[in-house]
Amino acid sequence: MNFELTPYIMLDGKAKDAIEFYKLALGAEVVFMQTFGDAPSGPEAALPAEDKGRVAHSVLKVGDGKLFVADVLPGQPNREGNRVSLCLTANDAEEAQALFDALRQDGQVDFPLQEVYFSPAYGQVTDRFGVVFQIFTKR
Repeated sequence: MNFELTPYIMLDGKAKDAIEFYKLALGAEVVFMQTFGDAPSGPEAALPAEDKGRVAHSVLKVGDGKLFVADVLPGQPNREGNRVSLCLTANDAEEAQALFDALRQDGQVDFPLQEVYFSPAYGQVTDRFGVVFQIFTKR
């Protein structure tokens, strides 16, 4: 298998502040950022106006690596243990399915692997050690 592994920081309404901090502290460069309000209509469209500015996903270039930073949807738990997850970026849906199936053994499915507007196969699983993995597939 050939995939990317990227740290993913999940915050509760503080992602924009964190991004600014990492720009100053680490020299990070924002290469992509989308808010929940920027997403096509879906469940996020029902968010109150004040929550549409939350960061749905961002990609920061930090040195030779990447860091993803986003906010959880309002009402989703954000506790120690799920603030930082690891994002595995697969090249295709079959590779994503294999990674998802392997990690969910004796673990917990947090978001079933499925097609979403930003990925042909995306899911989230907490493995048996309590580590949160997001499985993302390139378009």
